[in-house]
Amino acid sequence: QVQLVESGGGWVQAGGSLRLSCAASGIIFSSNVMGWYRQAPGKQRELVALITSNGITNYGDSVKGRFTISRDNAKNTVSLQLNSLKPEDTAVYYCRTFGQYVYWGQGTQVTVSS
Repeated sequence: QVQLVESGGGWVQAGGSLRLSCAASGIIFSSNVMGWYRQAPGKQRELVALITSNGITNYGDSVKGRFTISRDNAKNTVSLQLNSLKPEDTAVYYCRTFGQYVYWGQGTQVTVSS
C-alpha cells in the first residue's frame, strides 16, 4: 500500500521556524514529483511548493523567500523548511505525489500566533 506520513507540525510564534517532513512508502519515490499543499479553514487548498525528481523547485508566491523544499531519495523523504512564519501561514499542510496516481498524506497542523 502507498503511505505518506507527515510530521513536524506544531505551534510557533510569528517570526519562528518549523521543519516538516514527509516519509513515503509503496511508491518508486525517486521517479515522482513531490509537493506540499496547505489548507486554512474556509479557504481552498493551495500549492506551497513542489520538487521534481532531479531537484528543480517551484514555490507559491506567498512563501517565496521564506520556505524551502528538499528531498532525500535515499531516505524516501521530502521536507519543507518554514522560516519567518506569519499568522496567515496557519493551516494544515499536506504532502502529495504527482504521476499516474495522486496520493495524499493525512496532514500536519501548523499554527502561528502573533
